[in-house]
Amino acid sequence: METRIEKDSLGERRIPKDVYYGVQTQRAIENFPISGLKPKPSYVDATIHIKRSAAIVNKELGLLDKKKADAIVQASDEILAGNMREWFVVDVYQAGAGTSHNMNCNEVLANRAIEILGGQKGDYKVVSPNDDVNMAQSTNDVCPTAIRISALMEVRKLLPSLEILEKEFLKKGKEFDHIVKSGRTHLMDAVPVRLGQEFTAYGINVRKHWKAVEQAAESCKELGIGGTAAGTGLNAHPKFRKMMADQLTKQTGINFRTAEDYFEAMQSLRAMVEISSAIRNFAQDLSRISNDIRLLGSGPKTGLAEINLPAVQPGSSIMPGKVNPSIAEMVNMVCFQVIGCDTTVLLSAQAGQLELNVMMPVVAFNLLHEIEILKNAVDIFVKYCVSGITANAERCQYYAENSTSIVTVLNPHIGYLAGAEIAKEYLKSGKSIRQLVLEKKLLTEDQLNKVFDLRRMTEPGIHK
Repeated sequence: METRIEKDSLGERRIPKDVYYGVQTQRAIENFPISGLKPKPSYVDATIHIKRSAAIVNKELGLLDKKKADAIVQASDEILAGNMREWFVVDVYQAGAGTSHNMNCNEVLANRAIEILGGQKGDYKVVSPNDDVNMAQSTNDVCPTAIRISALMEVRKLLPSLEILEKEFLKKGKEFDHIVKSGRTHLMDAVPVRLGQEFTAYGINVRKHWKAVEQAAESCKELGIGGTAAGTGLNAHPKFRKMMADQLTKQTGINFRTAEDYFEAMQSLRAMVEISSAIRNFAQDLSRISNDIRLLGSGPKTGLAEINLPAVQPGSSIMPGKVNPSIAEMVNMVCFQVIGCDTTVLLSAQAGQLELNVMMPVVAFNLLHEIEILKNAVDIFVKYCVSGITANAERCQYYAENSTSIVTVLNPHIGYLAGAEIAKEYLKSGKSIRQLVLEKKLLTEDQLNKVFDLRRMTEPGIHK
């Protein structure tokens, strides 16, 4: 393998001749062979957007040579178009703060810009990763800014998926609104409800969560780029901060603003915790809803079987004909992973010291990973499960009519204690509640017919 020699502050290193990364990336490859996990594409995109913006701003400020700046912009555009992605190679678990990731991006951009200008990779006299691509920046303000930008990019993909899930549940709520079934509390028989009411509640819940995620994402629009190493803005032009926020807004279509306080923006990962927490909150409710879907579809002979789930694959390697709630099970597992990612973000955020939180690389991966997998899971949940759910109306009606808890509607007429005695005798005797009430002459048949209207029991009011 042909190699080239590059030099950094620690000395020389041989690296493969044709790679677009440089010596500092090579050291990271050697130092951190941990997981094989590479940076999320949106994190690379966000970092490249920062480098592109900085090249434009520094050129406009007269600090960066026009030819160099234009070459960096062209290299950035190529990467943002999806090219050269194989050169972003630093493991997720790396040195604190993300220096290796930042330098990986600097080196790839520098080497491609050198080629554009007619030079050879590794000739950093043409374009320097540190002096040109990283001009007026530090890992310490680049990485938290990149996390914010990439999180917003991923949330822009997530929110439409949540809206579709909300609408699909509300659609099922209307479709199933006429179906009366037994409610269940403590997993025991409860008063009648409508299947549509259950599904409508799922839709409303999803709506509230996507609005909470959308609101939480607002914090990520405040950027600390221009704080450089510690928040002071050392080695950056005084106009750099505002111009960077404006340029990033232009490039991404997201309305960014400068930080209220650059020290706070670099010390605290509050914005990342806020959005991660909102996503975790949705995940715990989505997992609950998935549990309900699995339970309502259980059976088909020995479970509830109030709904029918689409069959997506054989459910057993040994039991013929068995079909499992595979999609809902997948959603549960994704939600558990999301909650684990959020825990990592939370613990990492509290681990900062003084002017910097060095745990940013693991925050970047986990935050983006939880958004990505949740979005994908929701899409599949809608496509292969929720949209194809049908109701088993006869089973629902049977459970509603045979629930001991329909005796609750008798309370205003015969009292709680008399109702409890009726319920006990119903379970022992095998006689219907209607038969027992009539035998004991607690109500006339006309009165009982008015009281025992199951549909009316699913609405507020005292039934007389």
